[in-house]
Amino acid sequence: MAGGTDFFSGDQESDRMKMLKSFDETKAGVKGLVDSGTLKVPKIFVRPSEELAQEYSHNRIHVQVPPIDDLDQVQKPDKQRLMDPDQDLTYKKNQIKVPVIDLSEVHKPDRRKQVVEEVKIASETWGFFQVVNHGIPLCVLDGMIDGVREFHEQDVEEKRKYYTRDSTEIVRFNSSYDLFTARTASWRDSLTISFSDPDRPIDPQELPASCRDSAIEYSKHVETLGNILLGLLSEALGLETDRLKSMECSKGHRLCGHYYPACPEPDLTIGTAKHSDAGFLTILLQNHIVSGLQVMYDSQWTDIQPVPSGLVVNIGDLLQLVSNGRFKSNEHRAISNGIGPRISVACFFTGPVNGAKMYGPIDDLITEENPPLYTQIVLNDYVMKFLNTALDNYRALDYYMI
Repeated sequence: MAGGTDFFSGDQESDRMKMLKSFDETKAGVKGLVDSGTLKVPKIFVRPSEELAQEYSHNRIHVQVPPIDDLDQVQKPDKQRLMDPDQDLTYKKNQIKVPVIDLSEVHKPDRRKQVVEEVKIASETWGFFQVVNHGIPLCVLDGMIDGVREFHEQDVEEKRKYYTRDSTEIVRFNSSYDLFTARTASWRDSLTISFSDPDRPIDPQELPASCRDSAIEYSKHVETLGNILLGLLSEALGLETDRLKSMECSKGHRLCGHYYPACPEPDLTIGTAKHSDAGFLTILLQNHIVSGLQVMYDSQWTDIQPVPSGLVVNIGDLLQLVSNGRFKSNEHRAISNGIGPRISVACFFTGPVNGAKMYGPIDDLITEENPPLYTQIVLNDYVMKFLNTALDNYRALDYYMI
């Protein structure tokens, strides 16, 4: 647990701020640290000591338990440990998997009814599911991953052209958008491309050449998939197919290409802190080098193993709000790894974020037995609150509960 020091007062806080500014001013991100040959994680990336202590105390959930048939081959002390009742959660944890939903033939009535039911169950319990046969060609998926990789692995001087913390910029490269407000800097770099203003089409020349074509192509496909999913989610709520789309839930989106370099001390760091997503819906593409995404389920962190050609879908806070709590926006995180890089591309559907549109629980879902759980929100105010709050402290729905 060495290095697990907190920086919250006096000279230590001042020193920490200097370290943060020094890191930020390099405009080289976490990959810049790795490329410099660092073998020890800088203090700004080390998680608070109490968080590390809690993580270590629950290390048993990460133990790989052999099948019961193989227990006779385990040495006696280990066999007793594995059969201990306290280890039962370990075994269950390793057997639990996020639902995988096949979208093939989803437009056929009988098949669609089945898919809607699967989406309903997953959204009400996990808040997460994976989709396969979703209609996005493999070449488009691979092209997006390759484009993000090429951007992050190109010459640092080229990347620095896009380095900014101005959230109004269409293209932004940085490391930890909440670097100066979070308790811990995240072990990742991010390229964000905003498609959030449909009234202002993006000039392709504004995008980095390394991922220009792949981002535009993927954006078109993922927007189509987003609307298909919103239709299924609408039906899962007992509403008309186009209800959520008509509410402009998919009007505008942004792509975040995350790059998680191999970490020399992964147990001390975090790739992305525990959080729930602020928007309506998130679709995540990830490479298959290493698993890093975890969702909190049944009071345990559960790995979401990448599925070939699959995409991870999760409910956001706004969808939990408009569904009046029917759908669950679940906490998740990305852990650091000693191998990498892990690359992921998140598409966030957040609605018309630049306007003053209001959202609240859908009237059709409110009854005397099911009164509204949340107040209405003004979208642009809601987004600004998110941007000005550290990710590890952001609990959007807490602010709007009745």
